[in-house]
Amino acid sequence: MDVKFAWQEQRTTTPEGVYRVLRTAILDGTVPPGGQLRETRIAADLGISRSPLREALTRLEEEGLVVKIPFRGSFVVEVSDREVAEIASIRVLVEPYAAELSVETLRGSERHRLTQTIEELHRATETNDIPASIDAHLRFHRLFYDFSGNGALQSMWNGWETKLRLYLAVDHRTYSDLHDIAVEHEKLADMALNGDMDGFRQELVSQFHNALRAGM
Repeated sequence: MDVKFAWQEQRTTTPEGVYRVLRTAILDGTVPPGGQLRETRIAADLGISRSPLREALTRLEEEGLVVKIPFRGSFVVEVSDREVAEIASIRVLVEPYAAELSVETLRGSERHRLTQTIEELHRATETNDIPASIDAHLRFHRLFYDFSGNGALQSMWNGWETKLRLYLAVDHRTYSDLHDIAVEHEKLADMALNGDMDGFRQELVSQFHNALRAGM
């Protein structure tokens, strides 16, 4: 794999800037799951020293997007179809419950959080910004778990989020119109706020169709 790394925004050689470049390359599929992040090549492409690059790679490793293998280097983490299918099969059961537990809060004092996240998802999908759309997508679902008041549900989501982020990096690129993702999540929000948990579950099954099929 011969990837050319370049600055996507105002050039900055800080670890934060390098982290953003590498994170974008992972989430937009430039470097696929299992792909190697070669330090020598990246440093040369970006015109940086190894120090900020290694800090950026360590941060990506802590985020769960990169794994460092002794004597081999840094690689983008791989997530199997089976893992994604297993997570999806549990989510269609527990996420409506999380939504039910959180809906009173999301109708009231934290409704702005739900509205803001949907707006962010619309903006990201309208500009075809896959990394930003993935971040907003995950923030949307996390709201139900965070405001459920149920520690077990929150722990489940924490255990899934990195794997889901890597899966979505592939899944978002399968949409012919990325904006459909924002529309789908707007439907979920309306169903949750209206207390239609059966509809919420059915919409999840529809959205998880590809992931659930992977486990068949």
